Amino acid sequence: MAGHGTRGRSGRRPTLEEVAARAGVGRGTVSRVINGSPRVSESTRAAVEAAVAELGYVPNTAARALAANRTDAIALVVPEPETRFFAEPYFSDMLRGVGAELTDTEMQLLLIFAGSDRERRRLAQYLAAHRVDGVLLVSVHADDPLPDLLAQLDIPTVISGRRSAAETLPSVDSDNFGGARAAVAHLLARGRTTVATITGLLDVYGAQRRVDGYRAALTEAGTEADEELIVPGDFTEKGGRRAMAELLARRPGVDAVFAGSDVMAAGARQTLRAQGRRIPEDVALVGFDDSAIARHLDPPLSSVRQPIEEMGRAMIDVLLAEIADTTPRATRDVTHRQIILPTELVPRASS
Repeated sequence: MAGHGTRGRSGRRPTLEEVAARAGVGRGTVSRVINGSPRVSESTRAAVEAAVAELGYVPNTAARALAANRTDAIALVVPEPETRFFAEPYFSDMLRGVGAELTDTEMQLLLIFAGSDRERRRLAQYLAAHRVDGVLLVSVHADDPLPDLLAQLDIPTVISGRRSAAETLPSVDSDNFGGARAAVAHLLARGRTTVATITGLLDVYGAQRRVDGYRAALTEAGTEADEELIVPGDFTEKGGRRAMAELLARRPGVDAVFAGSDVMAAGARQTLRAQGRRIPEDVALVGFDDSAIARHLDPPLSSVRQPIEEMGRAMIDVLLAEIADTTPRATRDVTHRQIILPTELVPRASS
């Protein structure tokens, strides 16, 4: 091979950065190719391999020795009770995406629940012993101590859903704001005049962003949000039933509801039926997630599709890059590792 084994003029080894510059890609991409990650296009892989051959790049032996101490295990940590994990399609879809992305690697996946203080303490001890190479953290609440704990332990971590606009950890999220705005704009375009929303837990940043999108759609249509039409839910079916009953008591003339999840929309539908309201004739209904629930409801539920499996895949991609990155974590710029994937409204008979 031309130039194989060559060194720079100084006689030193070429660096990962030089390979990245020659191939015209980021250093994380070079790491992924060298580590055999499947999430690289064939053309990119070929460009990196050509740059490696031309420069005679040899992966850092110290880093390789360090890699020998790896556990080849990743933890998917869910800071929720197990019941919620099995009740919400969001989590199983996420797990499917994560699992699919790991099939071509040597990594084992551990599923860990940390819904109680006791479980969190046990998890902290487990992670402090460096039993895993990295952590995927799903469904994070604003006051959750886990992200900061993981940062202190210097364990590569990626979270699904930012904690705030000023997120400091690598994250993968969907466009909650845009999805909610599209859902409410759709209801207004269908001639609905009194559009309510049942929110998710507002200590979850994504749920806040959905409320922001709801408000934005109303503002763009020349009307201000009525606070009486915003009722908090908790992402559960029971919460959807309760919130819908509260809405009907407050504003009997409500003619459309945007629910912050399909599960809550299903609960709202039960209350509407029980109170003799027809869907969509009397009240139009839109959910969020586009889960199997949406397709199986009667009538089928309009919903905002989140690319949840794709989010799971992207989380693994970012985490593998984090694990491969040998620069000190404190010096890294994580803005390029905060990914927001597009959402899409899927209209059905409920609206």
